[in-house]
Amino acid sequence: MADAEVSNKRVILKQFVTGFPTEDDMELVTATVRLAVPPGSASVMVKNLYVSCDPYMRNRMSEHNDAAYIEQFVPGEPVLGIFGVSKVVASGHPDFKAGDLVWGLTGCEEYSVITHPESLFKINHPELPLSYYTGVLGMPGVTAYAGFFDVSKPKKGDYVFVSAASGAVGQLVGQLAKIAGCYVVGSAGSDEKVSLLKTKFGFDDAFNYKKEQDLNATLKRCFPLGIDIYFENVGGAMLDAVLLNMRMHGRIAVCGMISQYNLEKPDGAPNLFCLVAKRIRMEGFMVLDYFNTYTKFEKEMAGYLKEGKIIFVEDVVEGIEKVPAALIGLFSGRNVGKQLVIIARE
Repeated sequence: MADAEVSNKRVILKQFVTGFPTEDDMELVTATVRLAVPPGSASVMVKNLYVSCDPYMRNRMSEHNDAAYIEQFVPGEPVLGIFGVSKVVASGHPDFKAGDLVWGLTGCEEYSVITHPESLFKINHPELPLSYYTGVLGMPGVTAYAGFFDVSKPKKGDYVFVSAASGAVGQLVGQLAKIAGCYVVGSAGSDEKVSLLKTKFGFDDAFNYKKEQDLNATLKRCFPLGIDIYFENVGGAMLDAVLLNMRMHGRIAVCGMISQYNLEKPDGAPNLFCLVAKRIRMEGFMVLDYFNTYTKFEKEMAGYLKEGKIIFVEDVVEGIEKVPAALIGLFSGRNVGKQLVIIARE
């Protein structure tokens, strides 16, 4: 099959997006590709098995984004530079050979040419579900681990609050916090997700933020002594309420602000002076800065999974044509757990 020319279905962004994205902003097209790399090239050709749908992708769909930290998607071109799990079919790079299983930055298409293979990681635990490398053993896992341990710097007994707690990152932060000996509360957008947090992930408490009329009162009920660590995934009104409930010298790790991504004018946070009054440290972080610790992380997290100390829930759909709906569903909370799409069976 090597060097054959095959069909290659791809998802393209039709135009830049303003406000909430829709499935019509994307389109499935079919091209062809030769399963080979040019002679002398150090690039790698992969067959994509799974692709990840993540909230940060929304920012890459906007034409103007002053807070962008990664290049925008190009209208009329395939959605490239997203995380996935792949199998190498041809390689000009000495570190990769045909048949290797890898995860890292790829394209939303059946086959991709990776021109910078240094962005790929070999999969060292194929005995675990390969899909885990879009989640608990991939980018979201590193995000949760680094954001909680390196940024938040937890101490045993800390009171921890996690927003968007049933998502790919939040569910892991809560479980890592329990392993570290903390008291953990999470928020989610449905009763089903709240039940998941308490019965499957071991959170001490959880609430459905859509049913709460007064978030400040809710947090006071959940944290009568205040919050030491807030793992921020939401922004907006939730952040503002949290600020009122932080303890002295609390820490806020800012991972994302999904409530703001589709707003033309983001919400403010009137209670920011609490940072001063309570000596709170609020720090944003990027997972890209922590990939150099991946080997240590993978070994530790794989151990937790095999020991049953970490449980990971996925929301899986099959078929590349399902990518637009799966991605859009993130912004209405349609998914339960990590959203990913099966592109091909190995």
